[in-house]
Amino acid sequence: MNTLLEVNKVVKQYGNYVALNEVSLAVPQGSIYGLLGPNGAGKTSLIRIINQITMPDSGQIILDGEKLQPKHVQYIGYLPEERGLYQSMKVGEQCLYLAQMKGLSKAEAKKQLDYWFDRLGIQGWWNKKIQELSKGMAQKIQFVVCVLHQPKLLIFDEPFSGFDPVNANVIKDEILALKEQGATIIFSTHRMESVEELCDHIALIHKSNKLIEGKLDDVKRQHKTNSFEVGILTDNVEKLMYDITQKFTVSPAHFKSLNNELKLEIQLGNSVPNELLNVLTQRGQLTHFVEKIPTVHDIFIQTVTENKV
Repeated sequence: MNTLLEVNKVVKQYGNYVALNEVSLAVPQGSIYGLLGPNGAGKTSLIRIINQITMPDSGQIILDGEKLQPKHVQYIGYLPEERGLYQSMKVGEQCLYLAQMKGLSKAEAKKQLDYWFDRLGIQGWWNKKIQELSKGMAQKIQFVVCVLHQPKLLIFDEPFSGFDPVNANVIKDEILALKEQGATIIFSTHRMESVEELCDHIALIHKSNKLIEGKLDDVKRQHKTNSFEVGILTDNVEKLMYDITQKFTVSPAHFKSLNNELKLEIQLGNSVPNELLNVLTQRGQLTHFVEKIPTVHDIFIQTVTENKV
């Protein structure tokens, strides 16, 4: 897979504070790339550098094979967490103005706006002022402004902030559609369930350093603990538990016994699943047996907790 955006050993300091410490990333073309990290990790500093709002102290950014230059602003669409529309300006007038700043002619801008206003069902908003719109309505306008010039790279920073569940789902579907049309998307959020739904690749930045990067499925596999969720019907819970705990570790937090059914999480250590299956089938009837794959939330919490210092 080709790389659209390369971040090579980027360093950014503000006085004595190091915001980015030789961070390198590779964003594959046509992917949705989750940029994750706690507050203050360095994500916003990196996004601002990619958008040329600030410059790195060292390192470089490569966009589509070229060192990042002022002309590349037309190739990037940016939806910031803190929205930046002019409150007293009419929606249509403002969208036309911002589209032309991104290099579209007035006629092409009008054509793209007609398409997006129709697609999102906001045709009647053209002459409204931003200050007359709800937060969610203004979010839709900001989304349109971000995507209407069909940029190669889209950067969405908390794109669902301010949306109700219905409109959040609309925007989620639009993001997936943009990917299908060939857009490359950097997606920064604290909503780990959205990362699970949308992202192909992820990177985790913490305290100015990149700690994780890769395909989402690969990252999950790397963080597996050889644990299995098990359900079993048994007439003798005590005997079964004795047999299991002789060789395996049972998570107390995931141990439940209801009537004759036992539900638990078992960590195999260096053993293989067949060894556990042999023990279980000798003592009862299996109702559930599945490997426990860590969620992005699990990986986020574990990684940040292990790197507190």
